[in-house]
Amino acid sequence: MLPALRNRSVLSAAARLHAGPASRRTFAQVSDATPVKSAVEVEPYLLEEHPSYLANDKEAISKLPPFVISRERGFLPREDPLVDLPPAFSGLDSLLKRMTIHQPADASGHRATGLLGKGEFGDAVLDELSPTGPEAKAVDAAIEAGNSHLLAALFRDYCFATSAYLLEPVDRSFRQTGLYTQGRDVLPAQLAVPLKKLADKLGHFPYMEYASSYALVNYRFKDLHHQGPAGRYSFDNMDLIRSFEDASGSERGFILVHVEMVSYTGQLVSATEDALRAVNAADSVAFEDALERLLVVYRKINASMETMWSRSLPADYLKYRSFIFGTGPKKMNAMFPNGVTYEGVSDEPQFYRGESGANDSIIPTLDNLLEITAHMPNNDLTKTLRDFRSYRPRNQREFLAQLEARATLAGVRNFAMGSSARSKALYVLLVDQVREFRNRHWMFTKSYIIQRSTYDIATGGSPILQYLPSNLGTVLKVLEESCGEFTGEDARALGDGKNKQARIGDAELLEEVLAAGKRAKVQRRVLEREVAELVREKEERVRVLGDAEKGRGMLGEQRGMKRGAVGCDGVG
Repeated sequence: MLPALRNRSVLSAAARLHAGPASRRTFAQVSDATPVKSAVEVEPYLLEEHPSYLANDKEAISKLPPFVISRERGFLPREDPLVDLPPAFSGLDSLLKRMTIHQPADASGHRATGLLGKGEFGDAVLDELSPTGPEAKAVDAAIEAGNSHLLAALFRDYCFATSAYLLEPVDRSFRQTGLYTQGRDVLPAQLAVPLKKLADKLGHFPYMEYASSYALVNYRFKDLHHQGPAGRYSFDNMDLIRSFEDASGSERGFILVHVEMVSYTGQLVSATEDALRAVNAADSVAFEDALERLLVVYRKINASMETMWSRSLPADYLKYRSFIFGTGPKKMNAMFPNGVTYEGVSDEPQFYRGESGANDSIIPTLDNLLEITAHMPNNDLTKTLRDFRSYRPRNQREFLAQLEARATLAGVRNFAMGSSARSKALYVLLVDQVREFRNRHWMFTKSYIIQRSTYDIATGGSPILQYLPSNLGTVLKVLEESCGEFTGEDARALGDGKNKQARIGDAELLEEVLAAGKRAKVQRRVLEREVAELVREKEERVRVLGDAEKGRGMLGEQRGMKRGAVGCDGVG
C-alpha cells in the first residue's frame, strides 16, 4: 500500500475506533487507540518508502533519524553504532571508560575498580566537565551539522553519564548495606543541557531508553564478516561499547542477547507488511506465506531469548540493575520522590521511566497485527503498557500506532480465522509465540528479581506482581479463545497433509495447535495461583513490616549477593 493511501486508511480506522463506547470488547475494537496524525504530517515509516531513499540521496539519508524501520534492519538503527567519539568529547569518553565498576583486565590480568565502584563518578563529573566546556560547544556543533550517526552516539553516552550520576548513591548504598536509597535529585548543567538538546533533536525523552541508549546503540563487532546464526549480530561476535558494572560479564549478556533478538526484526517487519497487503488484497496464499515467515522468525527470536539464562546469570542481575531505574513514575518511585531537576533546563522536577525490555517493539508488533491489543483491559496496567510504547524512537511509535489501526481496518484476525484451516493454525501458533515470549519474560522476572528482592517496582516503573502477569493472562485468554475456534473440520483439513512443500508442514501445524490449546488452559490456572500466592506473601510482609514494606523495599531490601572488595560478589 502506498504511504498516502495507507495513512488515509489509518485515519478512517482511527475515526471508527473512536466512534463511541462499545457494549462488549471484541477483537475488532482497539482499547485507547493512539491518535494518528494526518497523512500530510506522517512520514513513511519504512526506510524503503522514504523519498530520500528512493532518490538515493545519501546526504539526506544521513540526516534521517537514527532509527527508521526497514525491511532489511527492522528495529535496529539505520547504521551500526559509532564506537569512538570525536576528540572534542575526550573528557566525556574518558569518564565513561573509567566509570565501569570492573575495569578491563590489564596485561597481568588485574582488574582495577572503576569510578562507580569507588563512589567517585559524581565528583569526577563535576570536576572534569563544565557547562561551557568543549563538550557543550561540540554538542551544539553536532546538532547544527545534523549527522544522526554522531548524534545517536552522543545521546547514548550522555544517557549513560546521566544514569550513572543520578543513581550512583542508589547502587553504592545497595552494595554496602543491601538497601536502596534515594538518588541525586539534581542533574548538573554539564549533563542536563546537552542531554536535553540531543533528546529534543532526536525526539527522545532526556533519559536512558532501551533502544536509543542502553541496548540498540551499544554494541560493537569483533568481525564484520562473521557467519553465525544471526550473522555478524550473533552474540559471540559482539561486545559492549558502554557498561555500568562489567563489560565482559552478565551485563554484556543482558544487553547483547537483546541485540541479537532484534537483529531478526527485518524479517519480522517484512512479513508483517506483506501480511497486511495480502489481507487487503484478499490473497489467502500470500497471507499464509507471510504468517508462516512470521512464525519462523518469532521462533528464532524466542530461541535467542532462551539463551539469556546462560549468558546473563540470574544471580548477577542486581549488580547492575540499580543503574537502569528511572526517576518516575511520579509518586511511585521511592528513589526519586521529588523527581529530578535538570539544571540549566527547567526548575520543574522531571519524572521518566527507566530502561526496560518492555520498550522493545518485537511483541507489540505481533500484539497489534494479531489484534491482541484489542483484548487488553481498560485499566491502569494497560495504560502502563501504552506508556511504555512512548519510550521508543518516534518512527517505531508511529509504526506501532498505525499498525494497530491498519490491522483493525483490514480485519486481520477475521481473515486468518476464516480463510483456511492452515491460516487459522498459523494465527493460533503466532499467538502462542507471544505467550511463549511473555511467559519467559515472567520466568525471568521471578528468577532474576522476585526471588532475590523485595523491591517490587520494575526498572521501568511498573508494579512487578501485576504488570507482566496481566499481559500474559490476556494472551492466554486470547489463545484459548482462538484454539476454541479451531474445529474438527480444521483438524481434518490439516490432517490430509496436502501442503507438503511449505516451510512448516500441515501435520506439524496440527500437532502444535492441539498442544497449544492444552497448554494455555493449564498455564492460565497455574499463573492465577502463582500470582495469588505472591500477592499473599506481599500482603503478609506489609502486615509484619508496615511502613518499611510500604516503602517498597527501600528500607528492607534483602541482599542477593555477598560483599567483596568493592561491595559486590568478590569479583572485584
